[in-house]
Amino acid sequence: SVITVMTKAVIKASKGLLRDFSELENLQVSSKGNKEFVMIDDQKVFFEQIYNVAKNYDGKKKVFIVNGGPGTGKTVLAINLLVEILNLSQNVMYVTKNLAPREVYMKMLTASHYRKAQVDNLFKGSGIFTEASSNEFDCLIVDEAHRLNSKSGMFQNKGENQIKEIINAAKYSVFFVDDNQQVTLKDIGSASEIRRWADKIGAEVIESTLSSQFRCDGSDGFISFIDSALEIRETANLLFDFDYDFRIIDNPNDLRDMIYEKNNVANKSRLLAGYCWEWNKDNRSKSEYGDINIENHNFSMSWNLSSSGTWAIDKKSVKEVGCIHTSQGLEFDYVGVIIGDDMRFEDGHIVTDFTKRAKTDKSLFGIKKLSREDAESAKNIADKIIKNTYRTLLSRGQKGCFVYCTDKKLSDYFKFLIG
Repeated sequence: SVITVMTKAVIKASKGLLRDFSELENLQVSSKGNKEFVMIDDQKVFFEQIYNVAKNYDGKKKVFIVNGGPGTGKTVLAINLLVEILNLSQNVMYVTKNLAPREVYMKMLTASHYRKAQVDNLFKGSGIFTEASSNEFDCLIVDEAHRLNSKSGMFQNKGENQIKEIINAAKYSVFFVDDNQQVTLKDIGSASEIRRWADKIGAEVIESTLSSQFRCDGSDGFISFIDSALEIRETANLLFDFDYDFRIIDNPNDLRDMIYEKNNVANKSRLLAGYCWEWNKDNRSKSEYGDINIENHNFSMSWNLSSSGTWAIDKKSVKEVGCIHTSQGLEFDYVGVIIGDDMRFEDGHIVTDFTKRAKTDKSLFGIKKLSREDAESAKNIADKIIKNTYRTLLSRGQKGCFVYCTDKKLSDYFKFLIG
């Protein structure tokens, strides 16, 4: 059944996403549909464009593609659309492949006096539409669409293509995409792939790009700096010159202590790391077990626990280190990022090395086989995924990002760029 959201506050896109969501219970949406929203710049333009289609649907299948880098407000726009389309009494869902954002948002809403059954019906994974009939839903809002896969199911043996199945299942669908956040070999949700399937199905495509930056203290330049520093793309922001707390830390123990201190303020700071340390299955419930060990600094911490879908907001989880899968799609006030041996600085360039990733990392599952068949292709694919992973981790902090590198030359390189 359709749930009408009756809430009473203001969502401000300029605030951190978790803070926005915790205030969703205060959003003013009256029984007459009157709203008090604050959205700015292109967010408001795109909201109105999509909402008008929802309100005046003409019977023709449509696909919206909203491109946007880290912190451009994709998820804030997605959640606002969810609320307003619900209030049109339409059958709508918020869809992500990644579990962590769904778990966090559901916990926020159930804490705001919504029944869990209600909230569960709003937030779903991307693999449930394999047998959906055409136009079974009015709207499907797909956040982090770059994480979509071809096959679905635990064993990747169901369905044909998640993009195709989502477009088929909805009268109109909205895909939020950042092509530079594809972080596993299975991620296929590029803007071009969405366009291709929309064309095959015969859907009209409306594409736009969010450019306003609400993270990293509002600096588009910081994201450009990271892209340049990691040699993802050439940008004008070669050196660091922004009003943002970005520091390179020489000792991971100091990094941990800095994040602990920042987290005391509002429980919105976390440690993150590249997947270069094994994830010990036998100790998944023990936060005191040291998965991540950096011997030369006598540093030892646990990966986030296996049951911690809400790691991003659980109070005790600051003592665990998050990975790409528990942090992508979310944001924090401050992040401390540990860059492992899969990224180094050699001969004046960033070098990635997929052989240094943990064996338990499924992000690059199949890369060794591909490397035996086509070494150069495998190297290029792995290079992109490793760089995208660190780009995503480094851009999670709204107020600051502190970095420790296991490779001293990489640390020195970042220090040079900071000046």
